[in-house]
Amino acid sequence: MASTAHPTRDDFAALLNETLGGADTQFEGRVVKGTITAIENDLAVIDVGLKSEGRVPLREFAAPGQKADLKVGDEVEVFVDRVENAMGEAMLSRDRARREAAWDRLEGEFAKEGRVDGVIFGRVKGGFTVDLGGAVAFLPGSQVDIRPVRDVQPLMDLPQPFQILKMDRRRGNIVVSRRAILEETRAEQRSGLIQNLAEGQIIDGVVKNITDYGAFVDLGGIDGLLHVTDMSYKRVNHPSEVIAIGDTVRVQIVRINKDTQRISLGMKQLESDPWEGAMAKYPIGAKISGRVTNITEYGAFVELEPGIEGLVHVSEMSWTKKNVHPGKIVSTSQEVEVSIIEVDSDKRRISLGLKQAQSNPWEAFAEAHPVGSTVEGEVKNATEFGLFIGLPGDVDGMVHMSDIAWGITGEEALALHRKGEPVQAVVLDVDVEKERISLGMKQLEKGAPAVAASGGTSSGSALKKNEVVTVTVLEVRDGGLEVQVGEDGATGFIKRSDLGRDRDEQRPERFQVGQKFDAMVTGFDRSKKPTFSVKAMQIAEEKQAVEQYGSSDSGASLGDILGEALKAKREG
Repeated sequence: MASTAHPTRDDFAALLNETLGGADTQFEGRVVKGTITAIENDLAVIDVGLKSEGRVPLREFAAPGQKADLKVGDEVEVFVDRVENAMGEAMLSRDRARREAAWDRLEGEFAKEGRVDGVIFGRVKGGFTVDLGGAVAFLPGSQVDIRPVRDVQPLMDLPQPFQILKMDRRRGNIVVSRRAILEETRAEQRSGLIQNLAEGQIIDGVVKNITDYGAFVDLGGIDGLLHVTDMSYKRVNHPSEVIAIGDTVRVQIVRINKDTQRISLGMKQLESDPWEGAMAKYPIGAKISGRVTNITEYGAFVELEPGIEGLVHVSEMSWTKKNVHPGKIVSTSQEVEVSIIEVDSDKRRISLGLKQAQSNPWEAFAEAHPVGSTVEGEVKNATEFGLFIGLPGDVDGMVHMSDIAWGITGEEALALHRKGEPVQAVVLDVDVEKERISLGMKQLEKGAPAVAASGGTSSGSALKKNEVVTVTVLEVRDGGLEVQVGEDGATGFIKRSDLGRDRDEQRPERFQVGQKFDAMVTGFDRSKKPTFSVKAMQIAEEKQAVEQYGSSDSGASLGDILGEALKAKREG
């Protein structure tokens, strides 16, 4: 019979260790209560009911910047990381215990969107670290205050409320905001203050900040915007011209927006409105002095009195300078005389004229140089249709290409003159309304018809179209002949092609100055100067002869008919 083996002492120890070890492992990863059995230097020895005690640094029991207040016998909560380490001690953590408890509490507050207390204790990239009673959160730099804060040191280690913006327990991330608390508090304060304010109310405030578009005024815990256009009725280029930071100003509440809690303020509303009675003060056509305050591409603003400005449009700046930037005619701060063109009190607009306050150079020219008078000027510009001549009074006159010279084409006449050349011309017409002066140069040539006072010309004799007259050659040109009727009659031109029906007859060189011959008046140009043609006269005579003496169809030759016609003319 086999004997039964009895368990040894080692077997009992192994069995006990296995049993206790299995129980101890249930503590791992949990928060348990323990008792402080000793304090050794900077460590607290804690018994949590395991077979071995654990040690926790005293700093884990202290708030940031403070010392731990512990003594032997105190009961504390700790987190069990491991039942036993290599030295046979329990691995305990007060920080983990506080963190787990804090997360439970913070998740509840985050769900309710409630506030949590914390302490800013460190600086990290992009912001700061905040202790929320055991859990560490990140405070972005933009969420510290409503306005940028240069020095955060006074806010460090100071218990204060925060708003949780984001939580992720799995990753251990918490993001908080101090700014959200301040804005909420400020909004509550603003709502309370706004209830005591009303539109139209007059109140004193202190200028807190100045921008390009206005100033922010503290009305006792709430800010209002004083826009630059509401500072004064007169032009204000920048708010600093009127007020400075720290000034106490009296303002009127112009508008309150309850939804956005924005308050608009005004200072000019406390002054008398200069536009009242403006129409009576500035009648249309009146001339008044003012100061140029601003110049733009479309005109210049002129201050007539503090608070009242008018616009001189670029088209009303000068009689003679067209398409010129206003800055080349007037300058800022210049005193000018203007004429009132239009007043609109409702829209607070006054249209002014600078040129209307000066004499009209076209009227002055018409008075000094009536139609028919001779003027001198300089060729300013040559165009495809004529010459522009600079005249006295800073005005221009135009010589149409057909009025430059007799006997040549307009293109040929234009080619005879150059820019800057001094010339003489006769005044043909002045249109003051359209600002146009018509000139003629060929009218000054010898034998040219005189210009009548009405603006037309007189032919010097009662010539009629299709009339045959005797003319005298004044000048032989390549293009034809310059001729004159009688001794002192009108002069005209016969084109080369009108000197005869045959090509051999169309040579100007076969004529001599002083030679007389018959020609037909074929018309008059725009200056009433006659045009002549030998060719047209020959054709007319042939036609008349055929009608009078028969036709070629009756058997008589054209030569016979013309011979009979000439014979009858001689005998007659």
